[in-house]
Amino acid sequence: MDRKRLLLLAVVAAAIAAFFVFDLKQYLSLDFFQASRARIDAFHAAHPWQTAAAFFAIYVAVTALSLPGATIMTLAGGAVFGLVAGTVLVSFASSIGATLAFLVSRFLLRDWVQSRLGEKMKAIDDGVAREGAFYLFALRLVPLFPFWLINLAMGLTSIRTRTFYWASQLGMLAGTVVYVYAGTQLGQFRVSAGLVFAFALLGVFPLVAKKLLDAIKARKVYAKWEDRRPAKYDYNMVVIGAGSAGLVSAYIAAATRAKVALVEKHRMGGDCLNTGCVPSKALIRSARLLSHIARSQEFGVGRASAEFDFADVMDRVQRVVKAIEPHDSVERYTALGVECIAGTARITSPWTVEVTAEPLSPAPLPQGAREVDSAPGAGARVLTTKNIVIAAGARPFVPPIPGLEEVGYLTSDTVWGLRVLPKRLVVLGGGPIGCELTQAFARLGSQVTQVEMLPRLLIREDPEVSELVRKRFAAEGIRVLTEHRSEQFLLEDGEKVLVAEASDGNGSRRDVRIPFDEVLVAVGRVANTAGYGLEELGIGTTQARTVQTDEYLQTIYPNIFACGDVAGPFQFTHTAAHQAWYAAVNALFGGFRRFKADYRVIPWTTFTEPEVARVGLNEQEARQKGVAHEVTVYGIDDLDRAIADEEAHGFVKVLTAPGTDRILGVTIAGAHAGDLLAEYVLAMKHGLGLAKILGTIHTYPTMAEANKYAAGAWKRSTVTRGQWAFLAAFQGWRRGEHGLVRVLGEVGALLTDKRKAYAADAH
Repeated sequence: MDRKRLLLLAVVAAAIAAFFVFDLKQYLSLDFFQASRARIDAFHAAHPWQTAAAFFAIYVAVTALSLPGATIMTLAGGAVFGLVAGTVLVSFASSIGATLAFLVSRFLLRDWVQSRLGEKMKAIDDGVAREGAFYLFALRLVPLFPFWLINLAMGLTSIRTRTFYWASQLGMLAGTVVYVYAGTQLGQFRVSAGLVFAFALLGVFPLVAKKLLDAIKARKVYAKWEDRRPAKYDYNMVVIGAGSAGLVSAYIAAATRAKVALVEKHRMGGDCLNTGCVPSKALIRSARLLSHIARSQEFGVGRASAEFDFADVMDRVQRVVKAIEPHDSVERYTALGVECIAGTARITSPWTVEVTAEPLSPAPLPQGAREVDSAPGAGARVLTTKNIVIAAGARPFVPPIPGLEEVGYLTSDTVWGLRVLPKRLVVLGGGPIGCELTQAFARLGSQVTQVEMLPRLLIREDPEVSELVRKRFAAEGIRVLTEHRSEQFLLEDGEKVLVAEASDGNGSRRDVRIPFDEVLVAVGRVANTAGYGLEELGIGTTQARTVQTDEYLQTIYPNIFACGDVAGPFQFTHTAAHQAWYAAVNALFGGFRRFKADYRVIPWTTFTEPEVARVGLNEQEARQKGVAHEVTVYGIDDLDRAIADEEAHGFVKVLTAPGTDRILGVTIAGAHAGDLLAEYVLAMKHGLGLAKILGTIHTYPTMAEANKYAAGAWKRSTVTRGQWAFLAAFQGWRRGEHGLVRVLGEVGALLTDKRKAYAADAH
């Protein structure tokens, strides 16, 4: 820090220290003002300009130094100077003082904070970059955060000083008027109707201000579209996309007797039904059967084998899709009251959606899949609607690796068209999708090489989970190459080759050549945000390339919502349905009451073998976020049913808040982990702790007993050595082996241990 900064820091620190050392805050209290009211009024009557100047200077100093007392001074300003003069003095003094605090923060701290706490400033920086003055105005108008904190935080951003000043003065003006008016009523020193009104106004002001702010913001974004606002609407809601989020949104709208249109350009049911959850689980089930046959000796069956054709397995996958398809069909949703429209949607204004009847770029369907029926030659159609819900889903991300297009590739969308089993398969990606398909194809007979650039598989899970899955893959003959970056694909003498750069962890690198017949790209999914009008409407995207929404799933337009994969932050079918409820209800009834999307208890499962299921925090996340926690682990290899089923592997890991049974998160690795997790999801959702799970009867012998035993392991860990010693002495006394003196001694030792423990905790 240079000399100028050090000097300013010393001056500011000295002024703040003097304020507290000399107890100057007593002069900025309501009691002092009431006691000195007569002298203040007399001095003001004799010297009005000097009084105003002194008040102004003190207010600026208090605000600039972020000292407590500004609220009392505002009330005092109203009592002494009246509503008009008091408002003028307080408005300018507070704005000038806030700007000085802003400049001091910027000069002293901005470079230092940005270099060390850039991530923690991200929310404010994003808001400033996105909306600038309006963002600051919103913070000032709705005082959710202390104004002094806003002054300091804004100094760390790139907002211009003059913008900070005028946005602050304008944003604080309404609140200033309310507080100054309350001060004018306090000056009467009696309970009056005006005083009651002033305090009532103070209480409701944040709510009124929020409504006003929402109205201003809506007016701003709708301004250029007002000439296109329909006089009436064809629909209460138009939903774009008929995947999980879109179907649930349309269902809720129809159930509330709203008129709703559901637009889908490809297939009803979206990715989950046609290319995701349903076909992958059907394939995994067939592959698991083959793995159990291969393990026949473990079950006392000396020899077992299976004959199968890969094409038959893939045909079965499509039969499963077709069997489930009626749940998401046009016929079902039409019967529910939803108008299903086939075509490509484009949002042309906040209230209009243009639908082109023929898909712009139809994709080939896997065998057995079904298109949405469309009327040939229907042409373009414009739908007017009160609300729009974007549920456009996501697609596999294909990285720009040289040569990939030339050799050809599969994704989780196109792999279902295979009818010939690849002899040598390369899977790019070690996430959930990559791991599930890697194991399934290996069990069906492919020689699978899984390539992951990160240090381990399933990087979001705890390291021991990744290791458990890796060991199982290795035992099944899968070649797992972590810390391998795919560099290029080649065609050499008719053979496909992947060249990957391998790291040995010590900084040295080498090229690895992997010949293959097919490559499956499973490195993640990216939201569908282009091609249906978001750019023209100015609806932005996040750094994760999802549609930008607020906590109510609204975009910048209050009547346009987004949910599901296109909105993030999770890309699961069940979270898409979860979000859809909030989007639909907020769209249809948000004028009366809105609901913030709740992500506190989000479960998910990776359907490898062993399965990996999780809800809440895991251990690595708790450490990264600095969340205090205790860990309890129960090994499933101890469970009777797991032993009987030859599935005695894995564990249940529970994170609890220190000293309590409150569940922070659970990770389960093992057979039926996804099913076992449901009990913990229920417990976390409704605030039930491990003690309640321990006190619940679980059927014997079932895998669900693992949850009870995990709770029992937690309970045993809470019993101290002193408590065990006391119990041993007590039972010995009951048997006549020990005297009462020993029992009392153990009680004393137990109390001493507790006092030491409390002292250690306090320290």
